[in-house]
Amino acid sequence: MGVRPLIRFRDIHGYWRAFRMVGSGPPLLLIHGIGDSSETWLRVIPELARRHTVIAPDLLGHGESAKPRADYAVAAYACGMRDLLSVLEIDRVTVVGHSLGGGIAMQFAYQFPDRCERLVLVGSGGIGQEVHPLLRLAAAPGAEIGLSVAASAPVRAAMRLAAPVLRSTGATRLGPDFGYVLERYRALRPKTARRAFLRTLRAGVDVRGQVITMLDRCYLAAALPTLIVWGRRDGVIPLRHAHVAHEAIPGSRLEIFDRAGHFPHRDEPQRFAAVVEDFLDHTAPARHDPVRWRRLLRDGRAEEGAVPPALDPHVSSGA
Repeated sequence: MGVRPLIRFRDIHGYWRAFRMVGSGPPLLLIHGIGDSSETWLRVIPELARRHTVIAPDLLGHGESAKPRADYAVAAYACGMRDLLSVLEIDRVTVVGHSLGGGIAMQFAYQFPDRCERLVLVGSGGIGQEVHPLLRLAAAPGAEIGLSVAASAPVRAAMRLAAPVLRSTGATRLGPDFGYVLERYRALRPKTARRAFLRTLRAGVDVRGQVITMLDRCYLAAALPTLIVWGRRDGVIPLRHAHVAHEAIPGSRLEIFDRAGHFPHRDEPQRFAAVVEDFLDHTAPARHDPVRWRRLLRDGRAEEGAVPPALDPHVSSGA
């Protein structure tokens, strides 16, 4: 795995932002998912850093970053990525986003198209309504108490003991991700971390599922090279969303990892790094054209009409 990149810190807007930064070459921004941290990328960072400057932040409210009472919406996170890159004197970047990080990556590309060269979506949120039932439950009123209990050491220990049975029966629907997701609950023991987690979750999920979609704006990505990576065994966000995104984003490339769950970059790190490198080698960085952007905003959706039912995030797949 090589040398473990150390956590660095920068004070931005009065809050400490933690991040890992290693390598040299064209920059790659790796954005983790909800309840996770930059540690999720440790198995792929060494390989990617051979030819690239890799920046892997801990999102505000996550990992070693500050956990204030603040705005945890996807748009705010996208602004946070812009500000971190600006402090690091990085103007343009290829953005790789996992789960919630995929939603942030798409929002970053939408808000700052002049700064985004390519997009890599990994088990991404923001494509359809379905999401794991535990996340819908955590978004419900009163979930604070249950989350506090679930994050406690005794409950986590009991869950570890019961893990073989839970995996064999499929009771959690997490498949190969059960152990890693359970370990992430340890980070939610501090009250500030639980509050940040719930604010982040409720900004994009309610009891019915995901409430944020990129499908109404995906036509803007026609000139943005996009790679979609998904685990066939993903129990958090179903594989159907990968096909929806692939159909909705013009010219996108889809890679399905048959043995992986929600974390293909952890389950198959060598293949993941190779797929990303191949994508980077065979695509040219996007160049933002303001005239074209204005034309698409003015005419693109009007010409295409409404989102087709097969792509409508509010039409359930029955899963």
